[in-house]
This record gives sequence, structure tokens and C-alpha cells, in this order.
Amino acid sequence: MPLLVKICGLSTRETLDVALEGGADMVGFVFFPPSPRHISLETARELGSRAKGRAVKVALTVDADDATLENIVETLRPDILQLHGKETTARLRDIKAKFGLPLMKALPVETAADLASLPGYAGVADRILFDARAPKDATRPGGLGAPFDWHVLENLDLALPYMVSGGLNADNVAEAVRVTRAGGVDVSSGVEGTPGVKDPELIRAFIRAARATQPSSPLPVHGERSPAQRAGG
Repeated sequence: MPLLVKICGLSTRETLDVALEGGADMVGFVFFPPSPRHISLETARELGSRAKGRAVKVALTVDADDATLENIVETLRPDILQLHGKETTARLRDIKAKFGLPLMKALPVETAADLASLPGYAGVADRILFDARAPKDATRPGGLGAPFDWHVLENLDLALPYMVSGGLNADNVAEAVRVTRAGGVDVSSGVEGTPGVKDPELIRAFIRAARATQPSSPLPVHGERSPAQRAGG
């Protein structure tokens, strides 16, 4: 199964085009004012129309209310909603029922104990994104450029598709995939020259590095059987 590559936090036509031309499978747009990657609805409309049909459009939100989500969905017309806050499983069910879009839930990870909530979210979300836990004094979620201990996911048994993010770059993405066996990788600050400003060359280098590796034992998409399962009948 091909590795999915997501470039997140895109905010300009130039960098979006670089990601699309480089072959990114998913392009992410941030709707969270405290983030340096936050974009306006006007920018979202322009970039969304540019990406339509060329990559999966992902809208990243943090504990957004229905009115905010409605504006984003109407403007960007995303293919997936990425929920990166403290949304509960009940909230995920409400969002899915109201907007009818696939959901990717981000889970902050530092230790194995952080996986305790995984079964509940896996029963509602369509995809899980494992991200580094934010520092205690952080004003926004995510590892803010720092990776988590990928070995926490080493023996993960999860049928649902999952991706990893947090501190990824062209130099370490192969190791992240090897250890976690993730079906996708998500990068933001790892392809930036300064916070919020994407570097075209770093985007190209990351996509090339990600494409050069594949999960050593890719987990099947929900409902499919792995090669080993098929071989065993």
C-alpha cells in the first residue's frame, strides 16, 4: 500500500503548487488563529479551488464550534476534517452526523499511557493522526517541531488507517515509517524556513524522502486483509 504524504499548514499559491506538483497525497489548511499557519476563509477559497481534484484537501481545526466548521466546509469544501483539539468521541459523532465528512482525529503522544483513549476514537474516526504532545506551556497543540518516541507505536495493533506527525523532516521520515509502520506521514514545520513560512525546496526534499520508503509491514485499510492474512487464508 503506497505511503500517504501530507503537507500541512500550506498558506500560499506557490507552496501549494510545489506540494501538488511534488505529488503530495494530502494538503492541509489550518484554521486556528493562534497558529502562524492560520489562513482566512478568503485564502482557503482560493487555495481550495486550486487543489480540487489534485490532492485530498484537509481542514485542520482545534475545538471548533459548528458555526466555524460550517464556514470552513462551505468555503474550502474539504475532503477530510482533521480535529486537533480535545474533542471527545461524542463531539466526533456530532460533527460526523452534521457534516457527513470523514474525520481524522489527532492524538497527542508522549508515552504508551497516551494510547488509552485510542479505542474510543478508533470507533468513530476514519483515520488517526499520532502527533507529539505539546509542551505544558504551549498555546497550541502539536509537538511544535519535536518528534515523539516512535517506539510507543512499535507494537500497535490498529486496523484503522493511521499517520504520524511531529518533528518529521526529510532526514528522519524513513526511520519514523520503519518504526511505526504508519501508512502515512504528515509534515508542517519540518518543511519551513521560519515558523509558518514553507520552503519549496524542503517540501520537495520531504516528498522525495517519503516516496523512497514504504511501511515495512503496511497495515490494511479498515475492512481489508493484510498480505499475511491473505496468505494464511
